[in-house]
Amino acid sequence: MKRAKQGTKPRRGAIARRPARRASARSRGGGRKTAMSGARSRVQAVPAGFQTVTPHLTLRGAAEAIDFYKRAFGAKERGRMPGPDGRTIMHAELRIGSSIVFIADEFPGVGPRAPHALGGTTGSLHLYVPNVDSAFARAVAAGAEVRMPVQDMFWGDRYAKVADPFGHEWGLATHKEDLSAKQIGERSQAFFAKMSGSPGLAGSGGGA
Repeated sequence: MKRAKQGTKPRRGAIARRPARRASARSRGGGRKTAMSGARSRVQAVPAGFQTVTPHLTLRGAAEAIDFYKRAFGAKERGRMPGPDGRTIMHAELRIGSSIVFIADEFPGVGPRAPHALGGTTGSLHLYVPNVDSAFARAVAAGAEVRMPVQDMFWGDRYAKVADPFGHEWGLATHKEDLSAKQIGERSQAFFAKMSGSPGLAGSGGGA
């Protein structure tokens, strides 16, 4: 084979093969990046077991509250992080049914205040349970205060309400009927007309 004379252009085939080798190297590097990205994508943005919203309760006496929630609502402790003094709890996680609840002691001057510091709570938690009558009896036996006894409500739930010793309120319910908005509206009018002379029920807030 004759060598190309000096100053002549190389054959096209020789030029085409060199970029192909560089492209292959780039392709291998891209494969490594894709594998690393895949490893990162396997970390779940929402950790396993969590729902979109997680209640975070601040109170006084978090360790005692955890014990109470175990007795009253069948809570399972997932873990706790003690405060700097070794007695208070900076963060704890409980599972109640299918949901996770965060618990923490009040740290005055830092973060939310406990219900006892405010003279009451600004909201309540709502638990759906298989048998509200037995769940209500269990909570009361554990030391919960009755806010509303168990009864069938106009929105289709059998419902009750209790307050725990740490100031937080809990609604307990078993769903009994699937109702339309019209049916709920009609039943609510009849309910409040009947109960207008009973402020304890008319002002209970309910769960609707």
